[in-house]
Amino acid sequence: MSRVALIEDNGRLAEMIRQALSSSGIATDVFNNISGAWYGVGRAEYSVLVVDRGLPDGDGLTFLRNLRAAGQTTPCLMLTARDALHDRVDGLESGADDYVTKPFAMSELVARVRTLMRRPRALTDLSASFGDITVDPQHRMLRCGERSLQLAPAEFQIVLTLVRSNGNTVRHAALEHAAWGLGEAVTPNALEVTVHRLRKKLAAAGARTRIVNIRGMGFNLQNDTTAINEGER
Repeated sequence: MSRVALIEDNGRLAEMIRQALSSSGIATDVFNNISGAWYGVGRAEYSVLVVDRGLPDGDGLTFLRNLRAAGQTTPCLMLTARDALHDRVDGLESGADDYVTKPFAMSELVARVRTLMRRPRALTDLSASFGDITVDPQHRMLRCGERSLQLAPAEFQIVLTLVRSNGNTVRHAALEHAAWGLGEAVTPNALEVTVHRLRKKLAAAGARTRIVNIRGMGFNLQNDTTAINEGER
């Protein structure tokens, strides 16, 4: 299922948008401020960002500029109550791909989100590597040498998040968010079960890269065949 990050502090409007997108088969994670959105967008793979300009801890436009400066190329639909031409121009020049002025029809917003989803992503988003493995977001595939493995959605989001962390430890909550989104009910051991499946697939592909449990913190990737996984002792 496609997933959208909605950054909107108006709770009623955010819920209306979430329901409209959900009815069209688009899952939505809602963030009501920039600090939460920055954390979430950096740890999950989204098809589209829907960003309000007026947020309690800053301007959505500044948030978008910072995302673009950090190399984030996910298409963005900007929401605003400002309808002056120079406001729209500022938004587009800051990295927005489309612009919707409030009030708007939910059907129009859904249509614009779908249009952005169909746009090809930048080449920098097509693959990410760590050690001897590469993940391909376009095909949700993991590659190791000549072998290619198709992954389930949750498996793919977890391994992609770990690869993009470049060996740094990713906390359990961040991995759960990446795999299943915010607010979705998952069993207490869902993350461990999914990581276990990933380890088996990596081993079957002959990968030297290992998913290592950092007790009490989270998981990271190590490219050392001598690494001992604490969770499997």
